[in-house]
Amino acid sequence: MGVLRGIGAVRRLWRREDGNATIEFALLFPAFITLFLISFEMGMILIRGVMLDRATDIAMRELRLGTLSPMSQEGLKQSICENAVIIPNCGESLLVELRPVSTTGWELLDPQATCVDRTEEVQPVLEFTPGSRNELMLVRVCAVFDPFFPTTGLAAQLNLDASGAYALVSTSAYVNEP
Repeated sequence: MGVLRGIGAVRRLWRREDGNATIEFALLFPAFITLFLISFEMGMILIRGVMLDRATDIAMRELRLGTLSPMSQEGLKQSICENAVIIPNCGESLLVELRPVSTTGWELLDPQATCVDRTEEVQPVLEFTPGSRNELMLVRVCAVFDPFFPTTGLAAQLNLDASGAYALVSTSAYVNEP
């Protein structure tokens, strides 16, 4: 008789549904949080990319119109940083390359952009040639960022450098006015 009571108690316990929500929560919560973190990371990448492109376009307009002062690599970098408000440590994370394109050979920029290497104390020197009248100019801006959530699946898919940062590149072209 005691065994039957024990079996009945186990059956009643087995049929109870008190902990079902806890089990569903424990199984689904990590997936939803991961999805949220990946969405947030992707949104920040897109916003930073759009802001970098916008700031580069504004700086190129200033350069074309001759209102950029001083007309130097640092002046161009400062103009980009002033207009790209969402880029953290903009001055230290940005490299700007400017060079003319020969209309006879059409030599374009190297496909691999040179970016800031935060593992090195000295940064690479990029060509910055303002060009002459009626010359086609190419500009490439490279900014490096740390991922917000480096352990999520999206950060694992990004091309990270030795310091754990990813790069966003913005390219523009213009013709020097006579």
